[in-house]
Amino acid sequence: MSRLSAFALAAILAVGGTAYGDRTVTEAPANGAAARSAAPAGPHTPARSSPSPTGAEVGDTVHLTGMKEGEKLAVTVVKVVDPATGEGTAPRTGERYVAVRFRLHNTGSQQYRDAPVNSAKVVDDQGQEFSSWIAETTAGPGFTGTTTLSVGDTALGHVTFKVPEESRITEIQFTMNSGFADDTGEWRVP
Repeated sequence: MSRLSAFALAAILAVGGTAYGDRTVTEAPANGAAARSAAPAGPHTPARSSPSPTGAEVGDTVHLTGMKEGEKLAVTVVKVVDPATGEGTAPRTGERYVAVRFRLHNTGSQQYRDAPVNSAKVVDDQGQEFSSWIAETTAGPGFTGTTTLSVGDTALGHVTFKVPEESRITEIQFTMNSGFADDTGEWRVP
């Protein structure tokens, strides 16, 4: 095993080794209707007067905590573009792009610095999880590399996923610290 591989494995075990057993899943929207984005309705962005009683949906804000004290985000899934059209690239035959627009608001007491594309996943109706895919789409600007937010700042961007053509996306997940934090937000996609 190379030194780099051994270091990576040690870091994963040290940071995330127990995280998966103790992970908290947050489905409840933050402040009901007041927490929803005022974004116009579009594909998979339902116009609702109140949040679902059983969990967060597209348009709702979920409050998440990171691994360090004071790391907090209010995360909103603003909209889902499915299918998303590639800009200069296209998925292979039998696949399609899905773009999810996130709003990240730093509600913590320290700077947020992470790569949101590493923190997001989509899940289909068969339970298959898909990580982000580096591709530009016409859905809008994406998060580029590392995003840094001072306390109180907000960032808005898309994360793109490549999924099988027949998959029906039913859930979006976001976990701070590139997916290693214990607290995971989940949003249902109607």
